[in-house]
Amino acid sequence: MIERPDVDALMAGELGEWLQHQATVREDARHKSNGRFVKAAVIFFPLAIGLAMLGWNVQVTMFILFFAAVGLGIWAYNPRGQAIKETKEGINSALARALGLSFSSATGETPGFLRATTFRMLPGYSRKSFEDLWSGEIGGRAFALHEAHLEQKRQSGKNSHYVTVFRGPIMTIAAGRRFTGVTLVERSGRHKRFGFFGEKEDLEVGGVRLDRVDMVHPQFEDEFTVYSSDQVEARYLVHPTYVEKLIALESAFAGQKIRTLFAEGELTVVLEAANMFESGNMDAARDRELVETCVSQFMSMAELAGSLNEARG
Repeated sequence: MIERPDVDALMAGELGEWLQHQATVREDARHKSNGRFVKAAVIFFPLAIGLAMLGWNVQVTMFILFFAAVGLGIWAYNPRGQAIKETKEGINSALARALGLSFSSATGETPGFLRATTFRMLPGYSRKSFEDLWSGEIGGRAFALHEAHLEQKRQSGKNSHYVTVFRGPIMTIAAGRRFTGVTLVERSGRHKRFGFFGEKEDLEVGGVRLDRVDMVHPQFEDEFTVYSSDQVEARYLVHPTYVEKLIALESAFAGQKIRTLFAEGELTVVLEAANMFESGNMDAARDRELVETCVSQFMSMAELAGSLNEARG
């Protein structure tokens, strides 16, 4: 499938050398950021005292002070944030090269995201952002993985704010099994009937009618629900050991609400999980630990997705 990168080799090679240099960069960023926090305090407190002495409306004063605090905080933290971002990009890029993949910290909508949206694998949202795109081939099959962050705008009186409704990886891999229909696998209870009496017997998604599939494995039905346009094909694709692999994939990322889709010649996997591949940090002593975590996370995703994708003998 894919060979696991040797962390010792990575740390002894180009990546290790780069991280040694980056340790100095991060220490300089720490000092610069700390200095900015002191300057921010010197600016903020006299400003607060001055506004209080002017006797302006309390709400106006608090509004000005709030935005001043936020702006000064962002300015002060920026050197640290930039150093962390550079470290993360360096580690993830080195790992991608070791895997024979490409890595980009910035990305936009991918075919996997659009398909997940079309087949209602994702909640409704008002704004979206994406990061950390890994792409290339794994085992000779086209592969792409990136993180998505979806937020929904909520109204509270005259004020509005954004609430995170989804954060996690979206992955696609060219299917290793032949199929002609559409099969969707989700955690049980996601599609309730009207009045919450059990689950829906069918869905209309992506212009396709999907009927609920009765699986022969009772434990599977307790954990997951399968909808498909082809009942026979669905039972072939989603065999009893499938549930074990899905749960293992969730556990590898401390994630939840996994869903998978066989459609358009690809397997699409969506998982809600925060802080994936966050290998950047300000503590150089943790670099090896975070490289190992990043390797383990990626390999778990790739290997388990590959096993979900294997043709049955």
